[in-house]
Amino acid sequence: MSVWLPTAPCRPETCLGERAPEVSHARRALRLTACLVAVLAGVVLSLPVRLLPYGARDRLIRLWARVLLRSLGVTVHLGTPGRGGKAGGGVGGAVGGGALVVANHVSWLDIPLLAAGRPGRSLAKTEVRQWPVLGRLVAWGGTVFLDRDRLRTLPDTVATVAEELRSGHPVIVFPEGSTWCGRESGRFRPALFQAAVEAGAFVQPVTIRYRLADGRLTSAPAFIGDEGLLTSLARVVAVRGLVADVTFLPPIPPPGPQPTRAGARRELARAAQAAVEGIR
Repeated sequence: MSVWLPTAPCRPETCLGERAPEVSHARRALRLTACLVAVLAGVVLSLPVRLLPYGARDRLIRLWARVLLRSLGVTVHLGTPGRGGKAGGGVGGAVGGGALVVANHVSWLDIPLLAAGRPGRSLAKTEVRQWPVLGRLVAWGGTVFLDRDRLRTLPDTVATVAEELRSGHPVIVFPEGSTWCGRESGRFRPALFQAAVEAGAFVQPVTIRYRLADGRLTSAPAFIGDEGLLTSLARVVAVRGLVADVTFLPPIPPPGPQPTRAGARRELARAAQAAVEGIR
């Protein structure tokens, strides 16, 4: 358990009580096979893709994320407030260049969902590196890993993120510090917003919401408690009609003069959380 970041109180036994409609076991096996193929293709192609120009790399990452999500049976709607969209071509309302992309955190699916609309380097806990196959893929994808049990490493992590932002590259952060069930959420921690303050970068808030095809909200994709990745994966591929709505909200500009740097990052964190919670 982290000594400085929160652990969500959400647990499978309390947050996953309502069963979602399910597909057949044969369809689940087909989805798992397709997912494995997509992940392995990502592993094989990750190194050569990094050598491509930035624009071409972005397009291929978006395509790969869309294929991966589709293999899992997830329908993706990307858009801005008041506008729908489909996965693939990016989102017109998203700010370009080096933006700190911040979203509520429900599932491991959140990462490919954001990549489908706004690829960038992700910030992840060090435990993700140990995930089977997928951990190696996210490491090769340039993920910035944060050791949540070693507070003294935080300034170096903030400096790395700030440098990426100054270079014009987006960085994806989940400032709640833990995954939540989707019905409940956590406070946006201000620490990583310091990178946006130092780089003078915009903050791009994003809301992620999971629902069923009939419109009912579902917590089936939630990755909570001590649940393992494979258990969560098995539940995701079993769901019939899983839809992910990803809404890119108006970007927040860097704060004006502040009495303290801490005040600036807290202001950004509050503004981003208000934007995300206002649309959910």
